[in-house]
Amino acid sequence: MHALLAVNWEWELRGTLIVIISVAVLCGSVYLILGTNMGARLGFLVALAGLAGWMFLMGAIWWSYGKGLLGPDASWKPVANETVIRDSGQLYEVGIIEEPFTPSGDASADAAAVQQELIDSGWTKLDPALPAFQQAGSNGSVFFEESGAMAAGEFVVVAVYEKGGDRHPTFWGDRIDFLAFWHDPHYALVEVAPLVPQRLEPGRAPARPVIDTERSHEYIYMVRDPGSKRQPAAIITISSLIIFLILCWLLHRRDRYVRANRAAKALPAKA
Repeated sequence: MHALLAVNWEWELRGTLIVIISVAVLCGSVYLILGTNMGARLGFLVALAGLAGWMFLMGAIWWSYGKGLLGPDASWKPVANETVIRDSGQLYEVGIIEEPFTPSGDASADAAAVQQELIDSGWTKLDPALPAFQQAGSNGSVFFEESGAMAAGEFVVVAVYEKGGDRHPTFWGDRIDFLAFWHDPHYALVEVAPLVPQRLEPGRAPARPVIDTERSHEYIYMVRDPGSKRQPAAIITISSLIIFLILCWLLHRRDRYVRANRAAKALPAKA
C-alpha cells in the first residue's frame, strides 16, 4: 500500500515508471514479434536498427525546426570588465569607437557627438520599435542595475546600437543559410540617460520621468552568446545515423555469410 501511495503522489517516480513501461512495451513488443520470426539475435539487430533509424529521422526534424530536446537559447552577456562605461571618453579605450573622444561637459552635445562617432565606426542604431531594441535594452538595464551604478527608475534607455553578428557561409544572399555554422561576434551598446530625481507624494500619481540634461549619458557594452539550441538534436541525429549505418553493415555482413554458406557444397556424411 505504501508503494502504491508513493507511485500516486510522487510525480517524479510516477513519470519515471511511465517512461520505463512505455519504452519496454513499445520496443519489447516489436522485438518479441521479430524474435519469434527471425531468432533472438537477428531480431534484436533488426529492432535496434529500426530504432536507430527512427531516432535519426526524429533528430533530423528536431535539428531542422528547432524543436524537441533543445539547448540554451541565444542571450546577451556582459563583456568582461568593460560592461558599464560611465565616462564617454572611455569608449575609445575600450575599442568601441575608432577616434579618441574628449567630453566637453555639455551632456546633450556629447551624446550627439558620441552617436555620430558610433555610426562612423560601423555601429547601427536600432529602431525603438524593433524587438531587438527591447531585448538588448532590457538585458542592458539588468546589467546596469546589478553593477550598482543606478537603481531601477533612476535611468532610461535612450538608444541601442549593434555591430557584427554576420553568419557564414550563406548562399544567394541570406536566403539559404543551413550551413552557416560560423558567426562573427555580435556586440550591442545600450545608451542610458539619468533621470531627474522625482519627489513622491502620498495620494498623487508619480510624475513623468524627465531626463537630466546636466548629467552625461552612460553605456552598457554586451556581446551576444549564440547559444546551442540545436546542439542536442544534432548530437542525436549524428550518433543515431552512425549506429544505424553500423547495424546495417552488420546485417549486410550476416547476409553475405548466409549466402556464402548456402552456396558452398555440402560435406559428405560419414558412415
